[in-house]
Amino acid sequence: MNAPHVTRPVMYHHWSTVTFLHWRYPPAVVQPLLPASLTVETFDGSAWVGLTPFLMEGVRSPGLPVLPWLSRFPETNLRTYARDERGREGVWFLSLDAGRLPAVLGGRAGYGLPYFWSDMSVGAGDELVRYRCRRKWPEPSGVRCDVDVEPGAQAVEDELARFLTARFRLFTVIADHVAVAEVEHPPWPLRRAELARLDQDLVEAGGLPAPGHEPVLHASPGVPVRVGMWHW
Repeated sequence: MNAPHVTRPVMYHHWSTVTFLHWRYPPAVVQPLLPASLTVETFDGSAWVGLTPFLMEGVRSPGLPVLPWLSRFPETNLRTYARDERGREGVWFLSLDAGRLPAVLGGRAGYGLPYFWSDMSVGAGDELVRYRCRRKWPEPSGVRCDVDVEPGAQAVEDELARFLTARFRLFTVIADHVAVAEVEHPPWPLRRAELARLDQDLVEAGGLPAPGHEPVLHASPGVPVRVGMWHW
């Protein structure tokens, strides 16, 4: 999928200190979690579910300044990949946890996305990145996601990495209809990563069986982002 040009962004972000964890699932397991008009995308015969913790920075609307507290917070999303009836490819979010309640309320009201308010942190050292998440609101509270990763050398971008990370559109449901929004950013500078610790039940809370194998990992220092308004 080629990156779009968002001519009229409604939000500016910088997604930093990003880790992508992905698992294979049978398409028949993931498809019931999508609206009827979306079809789960597959790679090598499998659907893929991603758990993506990162740090949101520089969050602002056009014409407004970056605010120190409101514009910087951790986020973790649980996602899969789908195609609509017009052949458009995009991300379908099963959940999004964020560390700022205004961001949660704005994401729910403005984009119809399944945001949750959580106690979260991102700690990045020289050799280890630690992500912590404990869901607070709404139900189910207490859902957790603790991830420790060791970023490695620069990754060789392959077909699977592009399928999992080169995503520039999100799907959502507005007024009972599937809508889309474009997201513009440069290519991800990807690095290899090793999983040091994973203790989570976000995947199960999203309606999926617990992963039965080790995830595929990619890490990135991040990218600047321009988000467009949703449309049909």
